[in-house]
Amino acid sequence: MGALDGRVAIITGAGRGIGREHALLFAAEGAKVVVNDLGGANDGTGEDATPAQQVVDEIIAMGGRAVANYDNVADWEGAQRMVNMAVEAFGDLDILVNNAGILRDRVLVNMTEAEWDAVIAVHLKGHFAPSRWAATYWREQHKAGVNKPRNIVHTSSTSGLFSNPGQSNYGAAKSGIATFGQILGKELVRYNVKSNSIAPAARTRLTLATPGLGDRIAEPEVKGAFDEWDPANISPLVCYLASEACEFNGETFFVKGGEVTRFHSWARAETVEQQGRWDVADLTAAMKGMAAQIAK
Repeated sequence: MGALDGRVAIITGAGRGIGREHALLFAAEGAKVVVNDLGGANDGTGEDATPAQQVVDEIIAMGGRAVANYDNVADWEGAQRMVNMAVEAFGDLDILVNNAGILRDRVLVNMTEAEWDAVIAVHLKGHFAPSRWAATYWREQHKAGVNKPRNIVHTSSTSGLFSNPGQSNYGAAKSGIATFGQILGKELVRYNVKSNSIAPAARTRLTLATPGLGDRIAEPEVKGAFDEWDPANISPLVCYLASEACEFNGETFFVKGGEVTRFHSWARAETVEQQGRWDVADLTAAMKGMAAQIAK
């Protein structure tokens, strides 16, 4: 038996890269898969039905079940159509993997409004809209007495969690996604839904386009050597987080090669305090001491 036998999954951005590997592994593990991909370029422009359909064809060729969906994840009605397609094609929806993303890297002083808006839309709204419609479906199922386990897996990034310069739009969205996943974990647990996030490190169209990273993530020169940057390395964790065996909720995990590490969330650190309101001079002196403590 596969880890996802009989379960129905939507995977966004599944036409290439990490999303494609998710779709193929999910199908191999017994899931029926809605392969969503608009088929755009790295920056989100353009459309092409070919990538999603090719993945569907691969799944069918291996004996699995899949359908292609070409909706924009940031489109409200498109996200609803995606969820409806899963239910109409396979009778249910158990898993949502939010994976679709784009890049429009630029330092802040050169970034345009369009570059900010496009990245925030695809990543943040592109996680919100499919999650909203999936959660609505699961709430209605729960009210009808169907209380089976459901799972959402979101895609964050170390670019946000570790604040990578030159990616304020992408990083802000990806940090927001991790928090979004935590909040959904608290809100949706009443419907037996678990929500977790990953911050993957792998060789994809987006990472190859990131300045200074492309040379570091090249394929191994030694034939047969373990390729730590292979996007297929990411998918087993996503498969686990999407399975009924998952014991985590509201967590975020770094995954690269054979490594899986749980992130700590925001935590309070150094403190200065006194009884009553600070005056500016005293607080300035206290904060100077805090800065010195951090610098040690």
